[in-house]
Amino acid sequence: MDFKSNKPIYLQIVDFCFQKILIGEWPEEERIPSVRELGATLQVNPNTAMRAFEYMQSEDVIYSKRGMGYFVSENARKVISGLQKKDFFEDVLPETFKIMELLGITIEEVVDRYNKSKE
Repeated sequence: MDFKSNKPIYLQIVDFCFQKILIGEWPEEERIPSVRELGATLQVNPNTAMRAFEYMQSEDVIYSKRGMGYFVSENARKVISGLQKKDFFEDVLPETFKIMELLGITIEEVVDRYNKSKE
């Protein structure tokens, strides 16, 4: 995994896990890799992986079963979608608008490109 410098590693691990859940590789109500397994796979400190798990647990994306590991929550995909939409509207879109303004890109040009991408 190539880590970016502008986002904490644990949040990049969260994004990695979210993607696994959204594409169905980690189904709802199924066990996911352990903190140590994920840390080894991604070549990160297990403490960093644990921080990602704690975040996902706090957002009700995963839950733990004592002695069995971590599992994907029943409504994880819906929760992830909501979290990512919030991130998009609060972080990505404002930055995109700044760049559009600097480059003189109109919303009409963006809509036109969007519509063309749907063809």
